[in-house]
Amino acid sequence: MPEAKPLVKPFYDKRTGSIQYVVSDPSTRKCVIIDPVLDYDEKSGSTATWNADAILAHVEEQGLEIEWILDTHPHADHFSAASYLKSKTGKPIGIGEKIVEVQKLWKDFYNWPDFPADGSQWDRLFAHGDTFSVGTIPARVIFSPGHTLASVTYVIGDAAFVHDTVFVPDSGTARADFPGGSASQLYRSIMEILSLPDETRIFVGHDYQPGGREPKWESTVAEEKATNIHMSKCRTEEEFVTLREERDRTLPMPRLILHALQVNINAGRLPEPESNGTRYLKIPLNILPDANWG
Repeated sequence: MPEAKPLVKPFYDKRTGSIQYVVSDPSTRKCVIIDPVLDYDEKSGSTATWNADAILAHVEEQGLEIEWILDTHPHADHFSAASYLKSKTGKPIGIGEKIVEVQKLWKDFYNWPDFPADGSQWDRLFAHGDTFSVGTIPARVIFSPGHTLASVTYVIGDAAFVHDTVFVPDSGTARADFPGGSASQLYRSIMEILSLPDETRIFVGHDYQPGGREPKWESTVAEEKATNIHMSKCRTEEEFVTLREERDRTLPMPRLILHALQVNINAGRLPEPESNGTRYLKIPLNILPDANWG
């Protein structure tokens, strides 16, 4: 029996190269939001909600009912709008259960001894194999570590939302050199995703437009297996690890990693205002000493 086919509406954020999704069941008009972006300009220190508000406008225009607001992992290159969207809609937010391990790691980096590293900032922590639904469409969770300790894939009907695990074929695969990352784990996660049926639609979380082409965010398992520029040339895990680690050594850290993790390990909540009413980000120095400056 073929998998149910959800409607997928992408929202591309040019500033960060991120793709956000509204995934809906056409028969019930129920939907989930995946990986929403809270706008942030590091040059001015300004935040905005343009991306999230565009998603809400689409939901309203289409007469959709939100069931979940989901993140695939704690992002290192943009702020999550999960908590903002929850504040506007009252709908629950979720992420993979291993976020707790990322919280424990980064609370030390930020010297936050009182930070609750227990995942309580979300309404649900998803484990590998957990199931839920989008209207009448069945959905399940695949634990997909490697890029981060906490990355998950959401498989909703015939669509898999893989974010920073594998990209569209001409862009290869995600880096694995963040704290807690692992090229070996990334390879195994990708192989599990590529074991899904060939016709499964793959929706990625980033596109960096190699060669200046137009943004792309959708492929299939069959296309990834046949033409992904990293996976098609690696016959073994060892070959992939060598390729991935050599590539990662040439990459500078994302420009927002130290800004974004402070917010995203807290479900997208901005720091509380201080006595003067202003919010402040805390940027630790020299905690990534081996990073390529680019």
